[in-house]
Amino acid sequence: MSPVKRFIAGAVCPRCGKMDAVRMHRDEEREYRECIACGFTDSLRLDGRPEPKELDTRVHKDQPEDRLSARADKPAEVKAEPIRLLDPGKSS
Repeated sequence: MSPVKRFIAGAVCPRCGKMDAVRMHRDEEREYRECIACGFTDSLRLDGRPEPKELDTRVHKDQPEDRLSARADKPAEVKAEPIRLLDPGKSS
């Protein structure tokens, strides 16, 4: 017998970002979710033990360098400019 697959109302796919395209089903050990738009699949253990692998998302990319740490190595130059405050009661 095939498992009953149910859509999760309001759920957003972590890979493509499409709403209401994620459905889930269970077996004895795991809970599965899948996106019908992009084919993303994921599973969680019902006993709560963590998964050893990191999820692939639309934000997470396999890049040899971390974009944030690359920017941290070379700070952007900031040009300082003086600020002139005007008193609304006085005319200059």
